[in-house]
Amino acid sequence: MVKNKSATVHAADALNLGVYKALRILVHLTAAVQFAYGIYYDWNYVEFPEPMRHPFGGKFKYLTFLDAIIQTIYYVISLINDFVGTNEVAPKRTPTIRKVKDYLMSAFAFPVALNVGVTFWTLYAIDRELVLPRVLDPVFPSWLNHVLHTNVVVFMVLELFTSFRAYPKRSKGLGGLSAFVVSYLIWLHVVKHYSGFWVYPVLEVLQLPQRIIFFVAVIAFTLCLYLFGEFMNNIVWEKELKLAQRKVK
Repeated sequence: MVKNKSATVHAADALNLGVYKALRILVHLTAAVQFAYGIYYDWNYVEFPEPMRHPFGGKFKYLTFLDAIIQTIYYVISLINDFVGTNEVAPKRTPTIRKVKDYLMSAFAFPVALNVGVTFWTLYAIDRELVLPRVLDPVFPSWLNHVLHTNVVVFMVLELFTSFRAYPKRSKGLGGLSAFVVSYLIWLHVVKHYSGFWVYPVLEVLQLPQRIIFFVAVIAFTLCLYLFGEFMNNIVWEKELKLAQRKVK
């Protein structure tokens, strides 16, 4: 009787693991294809009207486009890890691809996705002309808007709950993210210098002191998103993290 009960429990656990693995692969595959297509469509078919067309920097001057690239790379790496790496909580030997996946999610994919989603929709609610002027509606379809500004957050939340990851040392995670954010803000000024315009209309209406405050707030907000991701990861995977710590000891 005990053996039958034990066998039933093991069978149920195996089924749950199988379903979980299939769900994880589905999330990674769907996200990778979706964001890759979003990049492809944006690059090939979205042409801004002449007054707003500034060739310097191309699409790479927009954080939304850079974030889509980050998300695509992350989900492709995650998908590869699903097959040739490992999603174990505490593997005896962690494959390089798993280490890259965990760091990419922690330091870049999660905080940048939330930054893009929260910032865009907050400014959109205040005045959409600051981030997505109505004149772009004919060339920037609604579905692409949601892929690049909504789904990046939705899939990050799904990823948070379906895939375990070990956060790096906080100094390494925040260091990598800080370098990315500061580099992007410098890039915005390079674009302004050579093209004569700010990438985002909201910067045009801010005076220098206000822009400084805005940039400092962006950096602080993004770093807080990293800490938020780490905090949520510790809550969602609390049992698994304790198990990993015991195995290390």
